Amino acid sequence: VQLQAYGGGLVQTGGSLRLACAASEGALGTMGWFRQNPGKEREFVGAIRWSMGNTNYADSVKGRFTISRDRAKNTLYLQMNSLKPEDTGVYYCAGTYRAFITSTRLNEGHFGFWGQGTLVTVSS
Repeated sequence: VQLQAYGGGLVQTGGSLRLACAASEGALGTMGWFRQNPGKEREFVGAIRWSMGNTNYADSVKGRFTISRDRAKNTLYLQMNSLKPEDTGVYYCAGTYRAFITSTRLNEGHFGFWGQGTLVTVSS
């Protein structure tokens, strides 16, 4: 499975940005977003169960970020609102054939497929 993430850029604090991730197939069970800064571990942002649309989010982005998907286009989205400087990082989309329930605390070990990352910079 190939994942292609795009949509990153520079935005001011309080602004919005939407990331997208195109998947080469739509048979994945769960897709998610992670972010990473230099010297830090990759951090879970949120995930969506592909068939049902159930989502879960990291506490740091709840109420500000929304994950959605277009099943016809095999595309995952991350709508980011009220952005803060601490949201800066390289954002990665990820996928797995497993369909995790939304209460599962997901980490990068749960995902086997990764996009190349797209940089989001939030200026203060």
